[in-house]
Order: sequence, then structure tokens, then C-alpha cells
Amino acid sequence: MTMTDPTTAAHASVAAPRVAFPPGFAWGSATAAYQIEGAAAEDGRTPSIWDAFAKTPGKVLNGDTGDVAVDHYHRFREDVRLMADLGLTSYRFSLSWPRIQPTGRGPAVERGLDFYRALVDTLLEHGISPVATLYHWDLPQDLEEAGGWPVRETAYRFAEYAALAGAALGDRVPVWTTLNEPWCSAFLGYGSGVHAPGRTNPADALKAAHHLNLGHGLAVGALREVLPASAKIAVSLNLHLVRPLTDTPEDREAARRIEAVGNRIWTGPMFKGGYDEDLKADTAHIVDWDELVRPGDEAEIGRPIDLLGLNYYNPTIVSAPSDNAETAEAARNDGHGDSEFSCWPGSEDVVFHLANDDVTAMGWPIDATGLTDSLVGMHRDFGLPLLVTENGAAFEDEVGPDGEVDDPERVRYVELHLQAVADAIAAGADVRGYYVWSFLDNFEWAYGYSKRFGVVHVDYDTQKRTPKTSARWYAEVIRRGGLA
Repeated sequence: MTMTDPTTAAHASVAAPRVAFPPGFAWGSATAAYQIEGAAAEDGRTPSIWDAFAKTPGKVLNGDTGDVAVDHYHRFREDVRLMADLGLTSYRFSLSWPRIQPTGRGPAVERGLDFYRALVDTLLEHGISPVATLYHWDLPQDLEEAGGWPVRETAYRFAEYAALAGAALGDRVPVWTTLNEPWCSAFLGYGSGVHAPGRTNPADALKAAHHLNLGHGLAVGALREVLPASAKIAVSLNLHLVRPLTDTPEDREAARRIEAVGNRIWTGPMFKGGYDEDLKADTAHIVDWDELVRPGDEAEIGRPIDLLGLNYYNPTIVSAPSDNAETAEAARNDGHGDSEFSCWPGSEDVVFHLANDDVTAMGWPIDATGLTDSLVGMHRDFGLPLLVTENGAAFEDEVGPDGEVDDPERVRYVELHLQAVADAIAAGADVRGYYVWSFLDNFEWAYGYSKRFGVVHVDYDTQKRTPKTSARWYAEVIRRGGLA
């Protein structure tokens, strides 16, 4: 079967756009397995850390779980037809590790792989290029019980899983992403505990970060062994666009600290040869880096990749620690959930601020300039072709009396951010695609089903899909190849 690369695929234009995007620009949308698939115990799948976390009382709003989610496992053909109707040229989805390799060890379960074979074949039949993400936070629970990401062995198990998935699907998937937002996996999962597996140990969070990095590097090597030479490998990072509240030395120092543990903990070893000394100094009282990082690890992590994905939602505004009790309370106002434990090990007392009062239903400020600045900075610093692998917003969507879902706020949000992408391209950044988050309303992690990010509305009782105004608007953008 012929593969189409979303970074080179052509699309048709029906009208001259005011803001045109480059020929071959990938127009996509994205999802994650646990958020949409359901079928949590079918065809050999075993629990992931999110299954266990969601079933722990008090961890997820309203006790919601992904057991059924939006039933994509059984409705994927309907969903792909919707994608085709909207004109998507690419679709980014994640593979469920416990669906393919239930215990995180040993051979693959063919029934699990068959689901993804059928999904990918259906996408290709509709002219939609697949982008597969190996890890979007659903570690097999068996591996968590053996220690999880803070344990080095998990990185090797991840590479084994990558080889299984790549060997099975590499003949039809042209782009592979190793990790999605490893910062969240490490620091929300093992630091603040607001994500699965819900641990609150800063040393474990830093160990998890290193082993996620190592797992990425090992997976790149494993994929290179089984994928065609034409396949491209990426990683998707939620790099924080960090800005100091003021230009004082104290606020600039706060920004340096957050940028180190938010961004450079990934980009240092992946692209610059190793962990930066200031990051290690900031966290030396928490973890022994000389013991954690073994000889050869940083070279393994730094294996070359072909594309770099950015997940962007809002900028991060910070200031120095404060003795003022009210100001200090804002230290947890970082947009990453409510916890008495910090997701910023070594910089727990840095204070976070909203960029403005124009916020989404998540309470996240809308500031598209941060997307432009991030893309231009990534182009300058890393020199890799870029994909915006997630960008979108939750709003209080409602089905109208006519059965339609009008979401002008989301249209505005996506338009602002596509303009920001165009501005980055005009400034020289090599941006090759944009994936709106998310294709479908779905299980929004610890928020359960209370937050809707989709451009397609889902009635969770009936599973009826209804494209929102934003979906139809995005379809027109795709058809004309740019903004009107």
C-alpha cells in the first residue's frame, strides 16, 4: 500500500486565501487512545495506569473513566468518514500500549494490532495520512507495579514495544512519534499527582523524566531497525513559552528555573548533547544526577530524529517567590491542575500568573503570540522541521434547538493560532503541519467528560457525532489552503 507523508502530501485549494500556507502543509487533527477508544477490556487489552487511576475514588471528576470513552474502537470507520468529509489530510492518533502488549513485556497481541491495521487502512483509503504516537500516557499497569517510569527498566520495555508496533505498522504509517508531552508524564504523574499514576515524589518525577528521555532514544533506535528508510520519527513536546512577569533579575531567574525543568530537561539531552548544569544544580538536593545518568545515556537520548512536534496552548508567565501569602498561593496557578504538591521540582516556590483574562473553559489564557515565538525559537535552536501536533481549546459547547453546535469561540481561537503559525513561517520557521486538538469531544483526563475540546461534538449517552461550526470552518480553511 502506498504511503503518503503528511509533510509532503498535496491538498486542493478552491479559493485564493488571504493567508496562504505552503504547498504540502499537513492539515490534521489529533486524539489519544485512552481518551477515545473505550473497549477497555476487549481483545486482550489489560489495564493501563489511567484505568487504575480513573477507578481510584476522588482522582477523576465525577468518577468518570475511559472504559467506553467515545467508543472509537467500534466506531472508527464512522469517525474516519467524518475526517474525510472535513478534508483532513492527516490524522495523529496514539497506540494503546496495553492493547498491543498487555503486560508491557513479551509478544504483541495480534487482535490489538489488527485494530490499528484496520484504522490505518481506512485512513489511507480516504486519502488521510496517519501519524502514530507510541506513548500518550497509558503505561501498562503491570509496568507501573514494577516501578513505572522512575525505574530504568521501563525505558527498555518501551523500546521493545516500539519495535513491535513499528514492525507491524511501519509499511503503512509514514510518521512516528515516540512520546507525547513527557513533561506531563513525569511531573504531573509522579510530582503533583494530578495525572496517572498519581504519585507525589519529586525524586521519582526527575527519575521518570530521565527514563522517558532514555526510552525515547532507545525507541528511535528500535524504530530505525524496523521502519522503511522513508519513514520519519518525531517527538511531541509541550515546551513552555516562559516569560518573566517583569524584567527584574529576580523574575528572570524564576523564568530560567522554570524553563530548565519545563523545557531543557528534554531538549538538552535530545538535541544539545546532555543535561544542562544549571538544571542539575537546581535539583541536586532532590536527585543524584551522576548516579541517575549512566555513561552513554545522553548519546542514546540524542539519536537524530526527523521532525519535532510542539503542543501549545498558552504561554507561562512567572515571577520570583514572594513572602506575600496571597501571591504565594498563586504559585500553584500554573494551569496544570489543583494539588498541594508541585510539578516543578527544585522550583516549587516560583509564582505563576495568567497572561491575560481572556480564558478558555480550562482557565487557560488565549495568547497566540506564544505559538509564534515558540516555533521561531525552536527553528532557531534546533533546526528541525516542525509540526504543531496539538493546539485547541475547551469551551462550554451546547447543542442548539436545531441540533447544531455553534462554537464561535473555538473558531476564533483556531484562527488566531493559525495566523500565529503563518507568522512563524513568514519569520523563517519550517512548519509543515497543524493538528487541531481534538477531533472528538472525549475523556479529558482528570476532568473526565466535563471539558470539551473537540471540533466534533459527541453526545456521551448516544455516541452521536455532530460536527461543530469550528469543524465546518476548519474544512473551509483546508479547502482553500489558508485563512480567508
